[in-house]
Amino acid sequence: MNFPNPFRSRENDFLKAMGEQALKTRIGLESLEAYMKSGDEQHAKDLQRIEKEADELRRILIDDLNRTFVTPIDREDLFALSRTIDDVLDYGYTTLDEMVTLGVKPNMYLQRLASILREAADELHLGVIQLKDHPQVALDHAVRAKALENRAESVYRAAVGDLFKDTKTVEDVVELLKMREIYRHLSNAADRGDEAANIIGDIVVKMT
Repeated sequence: MNFPNPFRSRENDFLKAMGEQALKTRIGLESLEAYMKSGDEQHAKDLQRIEKEADELRRILIDDLNRTFVTPIDREDLFALSRTIDDVLDYGYTTLDEMVTLGVKPNMYLQRLASILREAADELHLGVIQLKDHPQVALDHAVRAKALENRAESVYRAAVGDLFKDTKTVEDVVELLKMREIYRHLSNAADRGDEAANIIGDIVVKMT
């Protein structure tokens, strides 16, 4: 008689939970991208709801990790991957929150950064769900996510550089400070996506 392998079951559970969290992040970044294109507040509300749902998924995952003695992937890697994926979505949410608070409207740079972040979130999601059966494919997605971080950094530098052109009045300086803060939020999101990609890469190395 063949008995089910409890460790294999737990592996599937953890990776499924990670995939669900990564999916929520991707969907949240889609709402961020949509807001940057349209300025529709409904997209901001959608992102707020999705961020709360993702937090709940992460709480459940961490609770399961804390109650499981043996994990299929290093516990530290699972914690770190969950945290960095959560950070990507959190920075997306705080970006919109700051925009509303500071009265900032979407512009070309914000649209480009949000689009890159959505692509990166998509790559991270695909990387996570391929970890179990196709680790090398997961690694390919992680590499693409890292390349997108480089693109985001280039856009960020161009956006900040553009802020310092023709700054003459106090109002210009105030606007510069507000926009730089918003750009920094999105740059931080890209950095966390890069770190999540690094962790996926580390997991693949340990699995193969």
